[in-house]
Amino acid sequence: MLPWGAGVLFLALWQLRVFHWIFSLESYQLPVPSAIAASIQENANMLFRYAMYSGTEMLGGFLLGSLLGALAAAGASFFPTSGRAAVTVLSALNAVPIVALAPIMNNWFGDGIWSRIAVVTVITMAAMAVSLFKGLTSIQPQYSDLLSGLAASRMQFFWKLRLPHALPSLFAGLKINMSTSIIGAIVGEFFIASQGLGYLLSDQIRLANMPLAWSCIVIAAALGIVLYEAVVLAEKRLIPWNRARTDQ
Repeated sequence: MLPWGAGVLFLALWQLRVFHWIFSLESYQLPVPSAIAASIQENANMLFRYAMYSGTEMLGGFLLGSLLGALAAAGASFFPTSGRAAVTVLSALNAVPIVALAPIMNNWFGDGIWSRIAVVTVITMAAMAVSLFKGLTSIQPQYSDLLSGLAASRMQFFWKLRLPHALPSLFAGLKINMSTSIIGAIVGEFFIASQGLGYLLSDQIRLANMPLAWSCIVIAAALGIVLYEAVVLAEKRLIPWNRARTDQ
């Protein structure tokens, strides 16, 4: 109940213009929630269409980046020493600012949807590789010794021990990627795009139509929350034993 109560209080203070008074803001700078809600209702069809476009970029890059990162981590786990160095180099992609990456991808792939998918792919691939590699290589010695004593092959070692042990790390990477992928898609649309929530947000800020601009922010946040919770639900369904272990 506390988070919901805090949220209601926050919206009430916002609607009553308390934040406008504290930060010396005008209504055109920070629209109240009722104005944002009215803008969402008035522009529902356009917002839905642009949200689906941004969602396609987000999910496409999320799936491709997570897959490539998982494959990189799996391959590196067979050679832990050199693999750790390779994953460390790959993790350097996380240090590249999205605002620097987006123009490069637009130059490579043009102004179509693939440039934003490429941006999301790059920023999600590294996070998945780092998270999953840690899970694949952080095996307790007694389990490794048991399989070694049974003369297990490398593939048996991977499928029977490493991968099951790394499933929590896999979902941790997926949750991180789901949170960052919407940022990559929206920021990528700021540069060269003719559709999407990021394009609409940038355009409406330029036109000083702040209720519609904030509507884009709200829809993007809602889209990210829904998809993040979908990953959380999948984690609870597929590896319930991990939830029971962390609750202890």
